[in-house]
Amino acid sequence: MTVKIKAQGLRDWGIPFGDYLVVAGPCSAESEEQVHATVAELAKLSVNLVRAGLWKPRTRPGCFEGVGEPGLRWLTEAGKAHGLPVTTEVATPQHVEQALKAGVDVLWIGARTTVNPFSVQPIADALKGVDIPVMVKNPINPDIELWIGALERLNAAGITKLAAIHRGFTAYKKSRFRNKPNWKIPIELRRRVPSLPMICDPSHISGARKLIPEVAQTALDLTFDGLMIESHINPDVALSDAKQQLVPADLGKVLAGLVPMRATPSSDELNYIQGLRNIIDQLDATLIGLLGQRMTIAREIGRFKKQTRLTVFQPGRWKETLQTRIRKGKDLGLAEDFLLRVYQYIHEESIRHQEEGLKD
Repeated sequence: MTVKIKAQGLRDWGIPFGDYLVVAGPCSAESEEQVHATVAELAKLSVNLVRAGLWKPRTRPGCFEGVGEPGLRWLTEAGKAHGLPVTTEVATPQHVEQALKAGVDVLWIGARTTVNPFSVQPIADALKGVDIPVMVKNPINPDIELWIGALERLNAAGITKLAAIHRGFTAYKKSRFRNKPNWKIPIELRRRVPSLPMICDPSHISGARKLIPEVAQTALDLTFDGLMIESHINPDVALSDAKQQLVPADLGKVLAGLVPMRATPSSDELNYIQGLRNIIDQLDATLIGLLGQRMTIAREIGRFKKQTRLTVFQPGRWKETLQTRIRKGKDLGLAEDFLLRVYQYIHEESIRHQEEGLKD
């Protein structure tokens, strides 16, 4: 399905930044003093846009759900005091109206909202005729179509200053990360919408301060355009997401340790890389040829199974294939998960060819 999104670059937002955009601030605005103190420290760093959550959609009632509208004044006044634009999350048309009236510079839509088109559309309708940047976090589940759909709805309402925020996906199994990065999904989004700015949220992916530098650097290695990192003046007493927030001083150390990557090589670098790419092209041609031969044999097996009335799927053979290929691949330095996924796709295609053989 064709993706219909026209997005301006981050440089068109009117927010000055260096190699990449840095969005930072507390998970939640908790008090006027906390917001002002945090922003005052962030202003000393290479932070370009200050964030703070005011309406917090919590999983269960009884948790801190944000200060709501009163926090808009704290946030905008703190931003103006230090010459920094500000952003907050909106989840309803009423939030949009209140944020625009207060003078918030950038809005973002959270993961729990992105997952529901019935929530995104009224927000898009409320933004018709408004020229304001809007960032959209990925849905909590790894569904790229929902993510694209939310961006399309906003784009159709006239919002062209758009960005996608990658904050990871709900981990259903035990993981190092609070939310699994699943980098292949934002990479695919960039392939399908090359003009769309991509921002990474290492705080929500990590769930722990110690992992933030690793995730942030990976994002820059993958040519993300910006980072959104939570920072609190005293995170140990934060009312939400305490474990993943950094004090501003530690945020400064993280930013100082990051190495921005260049997207454009020099002519000499390009020549060297191109030589290696030519080898890869040759290997890929060989791989495709071998896969074609493999499927020709699979089709012949299908014909034989038809004659002998054997089932297409042979569980014992499939188990043996997986075990031997994974063992061999691991000896060559290939990851088990990679080999499993590759052979699952090969097996599915092999089954398809065998079924075609049954029809011959």
